Amino acid sequence: MKNLFGNENPVGKYIKINRKQFRVIGILPVKGAQGYRDGDDMVIVPLNTAMKRLFGTNYVSSVAVEVQDGKMSETETYLLQTMLERNKLTSEQADAFRIRNMSDMIQMLTSTTQTMTMLLGAVAGISLIVGGIGIMNIMLVSVSERTREIGLRKAIGATKIAVLLQFLIESSVLSLLGGILGVSLGIGISVVVSKVAGWATFISTFSIVLAVGFSAIVGILFGLWPAKKASELSPIEALRYD
Repeated sequence: MKNLFGNENPVGKYIKINRKQFRVIGILPVKGAQGYRDGDDMVIVPLNTAMKRLFGTNYVSSVAVEVQDGKMSETETYLLQTMLERNKLTSEQADAFRIRNMSDMIQMLTSTTQTMTMLLGAVAGISLIVGGIGIMNIMLVSVSERTREIGLRKAIGATKIAVLLQFLIESSVLSLLGGILGVSLGIGISVVVSKVAGWATFISTFSIVLAVGFSAIVGILFGLWPAKKASELSPIEALRYD
């Protein structure tokens, strides 16, 4: 409807389908694409009007049936028997029509989705490892540049645990800030894409918390070695470091 009327309310206005004029009486909620069909690019017309004015037929070529969860096979058997009885056909003539079970397509889409999820998970895992290595290198450089500071802190009474926690907190905060920045960028891109392309997007709070939490965990894990290295520095050797 946005392609035809923009942001105006189309209810009560007219559109032309196959040179026939129709009045818009309502708008369906956004459904999004389902496989090869886009539920938002459909126009629903009364059955008799569609047969007479649009298609010029007196029969229905296809029927879509919505089935409750777990009753797909029973419904398919019932529809097959009903079609045979209505058209006075034998079971050998069942190939005169076709019943398409969407569960097969759902299984295929589920398998494809699982494969894509695994691939995206692998890419995300590699990204986390690369990012963690980057954080570890930064923290190692930080330890090297602040060796005299570490020696001074330990000389005036700082314990190994205190130095260890200091660098662990720094690495986790660094990683956490990167995670927050990445989540903010992802949300911004999703909002822009949904506005420009008209796609329905959903941002899960659980996904945001999971992403930020993983960022903090990566910072702690990859910052552990630099923090341990800093905590084990000898105060005398650290103060002599130039």
